[in-house]
Amino acid sequence: MKFPACIAITCFLSLLLPQHTFAQQTVRARDLGIPFPGKTGIFNAITDVPGVKVGLTTLISGEGNLQTGKGPVRTGVTAILPRGNTYDPVFAGWFALNGNGEMTGTTWISESGFMEGPITITNTHSVGLVRDAVVEWQYNHHHFLPLEETDGLFWALPIVAETYDGMLNDINGMHIKKEHVFMALDSAKSGPVAEGSVGGGTGMVSHGFKAGTGTASRVVRVGDTTYTVGVLVQANHGGRQQFTIAGVPAGPEIKASKWKMKFGEIKPGTGSIIVIVATDAPLLPHQLNRIARRVPIGIGKVGGHGENTSGDIFLAFSTANPKASRRDVAPKLDMVPNDHMDPLFYATAQATEEAILNAIVAGRDMTGINGNFVPGLPHDEVVRLLKKYNRYAEK
Repeated sequence: MKFPACIAITCFLSLLLPQHTFAQQTVRARDLGIPFPGKTGIFNAITDVPGVKVGLTTLISGEGNLQTGKGPVRTGVTAILPRGNTYDPVFAGWFALNGNGEMTGTTWISESGFMEGPITITNTHSVGLVRDAVVEWQYNHHHFLPLEETDGLFWALPIVAETYDGMLNDINGMHIKKEHVFMALDSAKSGPVAEGSVGGGTGMVSHGFKAGTGTASRVVRVGDTTYTVGVLVQANHGGRQQFTIAGVPAGPEIKASKWKMKFGEIKPGTGSIIVIVATDAPLLPHQLNRIARRVPIGIGKVGGHGENTSGDIFLAFSTANPKASRRDVAPKLDMVPNDHMDPLFYATAQATEEAILNAIVAGRDMTGINGNFVPGLPHDEVVRLLKKYNRYAEK
């Protein structure tokens, strides 16, 4: 696949991309007959949780040999706004399966139980710039509650997570600029979410195939109430031999479609995965920590094992209990009983598994720095294997 000389897009500027690039993103895991348990939301995306918005900035330019500072560029930024453009901190919790990665702002979540702004995801070496850009964006958009009576006086500890795209992208060229962060934040919207080589997932590889951004959701009943759990992943993890689809040993069975690293060979299992879980179920911080700890179950079903060099970091938040962070009054809170949380645990694991597979199914062939090549998952092979093992789900 070849790309135009320079592309800088957000999810709402789809006309700037070649038609085949967006056409590839219309194929999702269920379209290949992959069976999944559970009921999805309307979009089968994190944006099925009311109020949650997602924005993407994708940067793709250049080809050929690496020239640091010039390219080739295969990177981007993903932004998640828990309550859209409304400033109203949400209860949150987080968990690291393996800590070879970064998610800023998590110590304050552990201390306070609140997440006080947007979430952004990018490449490893752009975390600092993205963090600073989020602070500026929050200030410019008055996305904060001023301290005391002084208008404009505030502090922020943004949530910025990363995975490493240096096998395809000129990661040391620092191509992410604050304007790209602003684009992702300003373009955030509800509805369908683009998947594969978009946003922060542009240059990412998972289980030996091109991957990146993926999302899914589940709708569950807890007592007499229906809740939604939505997941968004930035998948850049896992070994080829461990790759499993619905119990089928897809990695070992798919013989073709090997990556070709002309420079910077990567070992199987190298990489990371960031998972963001959103829900409208009224959960308190300790319960959201429990939700985050169920994410690895979904990762394991696809073949991820939290390898030594993998940064596997997960964050969960709830959009329930609005105004819980008010400083002037004691909030009155709703809470799902711990004994009723199992459906939310199942939903988290199921949506995580499907979001990872959506990311891989949407990822198409990509060539990056120095001609390094990563193949997309061959869809016809997946269908063949599912039928061979009697796992194909008729559409």
